[in-house]
Amino acid sequence: MKFLHKIFGQRKDEPINTYSDFWDWFVKNEKAFFTIVKEQSNIENKFFDKLTPKLNELKDGYFFLTGMYNDKTAELIITPDGNVKNVVFVEELIESAPKLDHWRFTSLKPALDIKDIGISMAGLKFNEEKLSFYANENPDYPDEIDITIVHADFNHENRSEIINGTYLFLDNYLGELNFIEIIDNLDFQEKKDAEKELIPIGKLKDFITWRQKEFVEKYDGIRTNSDAESCSIIKATFESGRKLIAAINTDLIKWDRKASHPWILSIEIKYNGESNNGMPDDSTFKRLNVLEDELLAE
Repeated sequence: MKFLHKIFGQRKDEPINTYSDFWDWFVKNEKAFFTIVKEQSNIENKFFDKLTPKLNELKDGYFFLTGMYNDKTAELIITPDGNVKNVVFVEELIESAPKLDHWRFTSLKPALDIKDIGISMAGLKFNEEKLSFYANENPDYPDEIDITIVHADFNHENRSEIINGTYLFLDNYLGELNFIEIIDNLDFQEKKDAEKELIPIGKLKDFITWRQKEFVEKYDGIRTNSDAESCSIIKATFESGRKLIAAINTDLIKWDRKASHPWILSIEIKYNGESNNGMPDDSTFKRLNVLEDELLAE
């Protein structure tokens, strides 16, 4: 029946619309992919060029790294490549991954030993010999980790290349999620314009650990929501007849400590209260309680 194959062509793969679709496709090819990664046999054409369009079908913004985790296991790392908005989609994709004997699936780039990182871009090297830093302090934001990076070869002409290379270096050194979550502000400066004594980049992890520990010790009045706290309920009625109900934590108002962040998180949840005088019905009320419990658990 080979002539039918020639006439009608090879059957196309099923479209990738869900995480399950993607992993079903991957499982069908995983043995061949494992061999390609292990043998490093034309890996770009035989693996990368097949994986990339499938991930793109699922969503734009997925990037990946691959290699041998050990002699018997290949690793596929999915990363948003620094795009914070796509972190959740990367994590969801990996959480839905199947258990395969010879594969390890990882979301986001893991932290590496600085000795294992050597990045070259645009004729520039990014390693522990070339990079250093110093910390910036702002009394209005005492918990923020704000650092200035100094590259030995930095100048105004190569600023863009230095920034891109440094971000890539820190992704690998700190781990992608840690870099996103821990470093609040990052600036760059020429060595001759440095405002403080330079610290080797290899000490950045120790600095972060010390900085976080110092903040917790200095601001030891850690406060979380509790069922034992006192709340006041305030009610009002609009001209339209709609009700307004506000719950105020009166214990928190009396707290004698300084909040670590000068902002609050505001959550607005819309529901249909037309049939219940603006209030949620029993089903919606239960869902709101579940949401509250999940938020407090974070």
